[in-house]
Amino acid sequence: MSGSKKIKNALISVYYKDNLEPVIHQLNALGVKIFSTGGTQEFIENLGVAVTPVESLTSYPSILGGRVKTLHPKIFGGILSRRELQSDIAQLEEYQIPEIDLVIVDLYPFEETVASGAEEQAIIEKIDIGGISLIRAAAKNFKDVIIVPSKNEYTFLHDTILVAQKGESTLADRKKLAGKAFNVSSHYDTAIFNYFNGNDVVAFKQSVQNANVLRYGENPHQRGVFYGNLDEMFTKHNGKELSYNNLLDVDAAVNLIAEFTDTTFAILKHNNACGLASREKLVDAYKDALAGDPTSAFGGVLITNKEIDLATAEEMNKLFFEVIIAPSYDAKAIELLKSKPNRIILQQKKVKLSDKSFRTLLNGVIEQDKDQKTETIADMQTVTKTAPTKDELRDMVFANKLVKHTKSNTIILAKNNQLLASGVGQTSRVDALKQAIIKAESFGFDLKGSVMASDAFFPFPDCVEIAHKAGITAVIQPGGSIKDKDSIAYCDNNGLSMVMTGTRHFKH
Repeated sequence: MSGSKKIKNALISVYYKDNLEPVIHQLNALGVKIFSTGGTQEFIENLGVAVTPVESLTSYPSILGGRVKTLHPKIFGGILSRRELQSDIAQLEEYQIPEIDLVIVDLYPFEETVASGAEEQAIIEKIDIGGISLIRAAAKNFKDVIIVPSKNEYTFLHDTILVAQKGESTLADRKKLAGKAFNVSSHYDTAIFNYFNGNDVVAFKQSVQNANVLRYGENPHQRGVFYGNLDEMFTKHNGKELSYNNLLDVDAAVNLIAEFTDTTFAILKHNNACGLASREKLVDAYKDALAGDPTSAFGGVLITNKEIDLATAEEMNKLFFEVIIAPSYDAKAIELLKSKPNRIILQQKKVKLSDKSFRTLLNGVIEQDKDQKTETIADMQTVTKTAPTKDELRDMVFANKLVKHTKSNTIILAKNNQLLASGVGQTSRVDALKQAIIKAESFGFDLKGSVMASDAFFPFPDCVEIAHKAGITAVIQPGGSIKDKDSIAYCDNNGLSMVMTGTRHFKH
């Protein structure tokens, strides 16, 4: 084997001992001398395997409540010594320092401690000092030393290096593990920085450990990778792997459905809802969501906030769609939905999502708080002589939830907790409204008595005039235009009600 090195001495200092036992027994079988300290030393001794305390090597006890154990020249000299450099070897002999060929570390769980809501002092004590130093030292000297930087690599160490290769590592093995080691250390330091940084704007640092290579990106000629752990968020019951475009739609769907507590069904295409309805029965919510745009629903992403029953599944099964997301499924319903082998069936788990969003832009990254403001009736100020009815207020709340999840410029038309049509991603608000009206009428909807929601203010009264002529009777918008009074005057002269929220919901 190229650059082969035999393990003679190993240093083990880990937090999690899961799956460590077979590693210990195999090292012992290979005659490897093991150094350890603290809880790891006790774990090894309880396995009946000989272990040399680090303290007997350093002639120095663990001090400061365990804060200082392995930070000593006799440890780091044995790790960092360059075996091909005679001067290094001579110094090892002079100071009686053994060469350490294998370092196994699993760091204190800093991120888990922060996530648990622990007090600051408990969090600070979970900042690993000795472990991170051991990882960096062993990774730096990968030409001679194997670094196992986390419990995730125990199996590779055991099965490949200790068993298959009988305790010998190749240069390629060691370099591969060194790369993983610096991934672990940089991720760990990023988590610590972000904890201390809080909301201060100092630097942009994000680190995600899991990488999933996708079939391709937005188009087949583009490479695509998802960084994250989808298993934490979904249980996948059926279907092919999620594509880049699937993931974009799934993200949009999850964010949209989170707005609703009533039984609601949504259908999305290209990140925008083409169907949405809230009803007492889920099957009715699905049927009315589909009615909003049965053409665009083909090949779409479906999501609901309630368990999918058999009656709803039977209706859904008539449509070709890519993905369905729900919190749970009736046993008969999921069996029916599985009848299409490529259909992706996801069961959503309760996971706290980030309250930030960011993306690359020019030669940097742009970050913002997510738009988490959802207006209620209490946030609506009636600015017209005619006040909205109870039903119109309900539909305004419904439409305004949707407008903030639709690409700007956008207009949403809704009635009876149902999306009638939307104008999406237009360069003018008038065009967005005209698009929505044409679409609603093409699917047979009567716009009389419907409400119109806008993501931003109306710069001119033309939109309320067009809406009025189409039968729309109530309007919700942020307000803020220097010509708000013109739109209000038109509404007053024609019996429309209008409310303003004071909050714009651009989405680009």
